[in-house]
Amino acid sequence: MTKFADLGLRSPILRAVEESGYQTMTPIQSKAIPKVLQGHDLIAVAQTGTGKTAAFSLPIIQMLLQGEGKRKPKTTRALILAPTRELAIQIEENVRGYSKYLHYKISLVYGGASAKPQIKAMAPGVDILIATPGRLLDLMNQGHIKLFDVEYFVLDEADRMLDMGFIRDIRRIVEKLPTKRQTLFFSATMPKTVEGLANSILSNPDRVEVAPAATTAEKVEQFVLYVPKTMKRKLLAHVLKDEALKRVIIFTRTKHGANRVAKNLEQLGILSSAIHGNKSQSARQRALNEFKNGEIRVLVATDVAARGIDVDDITHVINYDLPNEPDSYVHRIGRTARAGSTGIALSFCDHEERGYLRDIEKLIRHKIPLLDDHPFHLEGMQPADYADPDDDDDDDRQNRRPNRGRRQNKGARKGSPHKREPKKDGAKNKGPNSSAQSRRPNANDGNNAEENGPRKKKKNKNRKHYRPSKG
Repeated sequence: MTKFADLGLRSPILRAVEESGYQTMTPIQSKAIPKVLQGHDLIAVAQTGTGKTAAFSLPIIQMLLQGEGKRKPKTTRALILAPTRELAIQIEENVRGYSKYLHYKISLVYGGASAKPQIKAMAPGVDILIATPGRLLDLMNQGHIKLFDVEYFVLDEADRMLDMGFIRDIRRIVEKLPTKRQTLFFSATMPKTVEGLANSILSNPDRVEVAPAATTAEKVEQFVLYVPKTMKRKLLAHVLKDEALKRVIIFTRTKHGANRVAKNLEQLGILSSAIHGNKSQSARQRALNEFKNGEIRVLVATDVAARGIDVDDITHVINYDLPNEPDSYVHRIGRTARAGSTGIALSFCDHEERGYLRDIEKLIRHKIPLLDDHPFHLEGMQPADYADPDDDDDDDRQNRRPNRGRRQNKGARKGSPHKREPKKDGAKNKGPNSSAQSRRPNANDGNNAEENGPRKKKKNKNRKHYRPSKG
């Protein structure tokens, strides 16, 4: 069974799928869709970019036809949870495309946007709700969304959910779901924590795994480039001179790093934009649209913001910083070589990141080839303190304030504007209490006493003295 036409889908669904340009199923779709249509709970492990969204959305759209029109106010019949706004938006676009010839009501709920239109859309009830955990819980607590009528529950990108700390939110949401439901659990990797969550919310699930957990896409060529941390910016400029890098995603470990890389690219005249958690939803979506439309060549992103980036023909992924979580490497390079195409992943590795590289290679069970055809390879092979410091370092900042404590005059005494008098020949070094160096006259010096006279304290005539009462 390799064709969508072999699944027995209703003609409106099949027509929409064919218009989207799909006729042959991917391995995850051919294995998962028949089991979902049979009504089984499912654990599906597959790499990103293999068609997981269609694997759970198409059978749900088909099965919801059995009770079409059963909507109740503030409820949903199918709930799909996604870890990020970008991924939720991407899923919603796909679901709408597959069901465009049906009369379904589909709603999208996520943070970073006004809740009023989301509340209004949920008021009459919907067939399919795509949501992020945080905003969904907020509207549930306010009484705007009720989950007692959910028939199908999908948890997408489950591993990233746990990495982002959503485990408690997910358990609270699951508590509000009816016991009788069908649950679908999709993930790119399956660590023990994810396995434990799956076992706690699924009932006798079938398992589908199109590739071993934490393996990378076969059509992604991977390379690691050794480079000192202080020379990463220069290496990036050197790599981007190659016109073969037509559409590139650059990953950084921090939000500040993403902004800094985007600023450096702007100085080089390379059209780029950065997306991360500190950017507003409108700014992130605008940057994504510009990247999809080819208006910018490079998109700089953090791991969290990159979820949901489903852009065709991404030629290269560059890991400017290696991730400290090995699973994130699998998700990063999965942004390229999607839908059967090929791609290249380049990872910049400084001396301090060698441990991260070993963890990644251990996880993916693959030795990443070393690419030494660049000007900074020899420096990258040296110890961490070999290269001179540069402004690429996070601890270094441009436009530093001058050190005001430094004196240009070497003869000036520290903390004093006066110059130190040169010593005469034969003069002995005297301590700080010497009368020759002290400004205060010495009481034992008779000449000074006669010349200056005794020191007297000035009386303050306006000062009031306190006199205790005799009583």
